[in-house]
Amino acid sequence: MHRLVLASLEDDQAVETVSIPLAGKSSIADYMVVASGRSTRQVASMATKLAEKIKAEFRVSARIEGLATADWVLIDAGDVIVHLFRPEVRSFYNLERMWSFGDAPSGGEPN
Repeated sequence: MHRLVLASLEDDQAVETVSIPLAGKSSIADYMVVASGRSTRQVASMATKLAEKIKAEFRVSARIEGLATADWVLIDAGDVIVHLFRPEVRSFYNLERMWSFGDAPSGGEPN
């Protein structure tokens, strides 16, 4: 699923995609992926397409929060949690720093 998420975001031209491994650090998921879109329209489109791909490939309905405003959209797909932001909102919350646990977040390489 992690690879599918990264590939989908790359296809949709997400900006500054960061993958943070959570296995052994948190029980909420194996990975957290953070990415930006250039506009609310792009963020909403990326989120919708990603949820559709997850459902088609894994038969899992991902939960989506924040789609109405699309400033910050959270997609909970179980093993992978995805945060999609507009750039200003992303820099304000700075999730990568909060969740990196002292490790440097990895760039989008699947493990």
